[in-house]
Amino acid sequence: MCGRFILVQKLEAIEKRFNVVANFDLPLTPNYNIAPGTYTPVVASDNPKVLQLMRFGMTPFWSKTDKFFINARAEGDHNPDDEPTYKGAKGIIEKPAFRKPIRSQRCLVIADAFIEGTVNEKLNKPFLIYLRNKVRPFAMAGIWDEWKNPGTGEILRSFAIITTVANELLRMLPHHRMPVILQPSQERRWLDPETPLSDITAMLRPFDSNLMNAYPLRPEIKSPKAQGRNLIEPIGSPLLPEEDYEVKSYLRREGMGNPRQHFTDAPPDEPISNF
Repeated sequence: MCGRFILVQKLEAIEKRFNVVANFDLPLTPNYNIAPGTYTPVVASDNPKVLQLMRFGMTPFWSKTDKFFINARAEGDHNPDDEPTYKGAKGIIEKPAFRKPIRSQRCLVIADAFIEGTVNEKLNKPFLIYLRNKVRPFAMAGIWDEWKNPGTGEILRSFAIITTVANELLRMLPHHRMPVILQPSQERRWLDPETPLSDITAMLRPFDSNLMNAYPLRPEIKSPKAQGRNLIEPIGSPLLPEEDYEVKSYLRREGMGNPRQHFTDAPPDEPISNF
């Protein structure tokens, strides 16, 4: 599943990256722990030139009560064991809560990184997963819906993140699921209601693990109320080598001065956060 992510970019950077204009006046402050129930920026299919706020946790239009579908499995009820080699049917198109949104109500969920825990320890052992080469923000594939509260008449617009089987990097945690991350070239077709459903389901696949990395975090991020940059400070090395780590190690081996002067004020063996 994908139940936490972060977004720390300035509004202007998001608008430029996705070629949109925000329709809200509220200040967009860095959020280091976006949890279900949070209102966060998305680009939706009904207005693809506008950046709007929606609640993380989708309620289908037909529901009698408020729901919190935070994820929608691409395979639906298929692949119950989360086999990473699964290439069968995309059951999301059959699920009552998702079959309408996947056809015509899709969105880009904007993030700088996402948080995932291990299969057994969950967010007691969290990792921050990001795209290499400072590729951020990026878009996760989402679906949205609009629900009218029968008691108050209030209109709620909310979204869920589509997940697929884990790629090699996520399996290293280990974890069995990951959000669908879209390539920039796919984003406009994802939003277009006229895109054939077969093309949409073809996008629901794991992102290339060679373009990603992850590092461990402190478990304080488990609390949905926790905030602050300290939440994403690494407490260990990335799962895959990064250039900064290789250079720092080389400087230490060769005795070429104090590597702390070149990279960070952290202790010599503490890794460098990419954020």
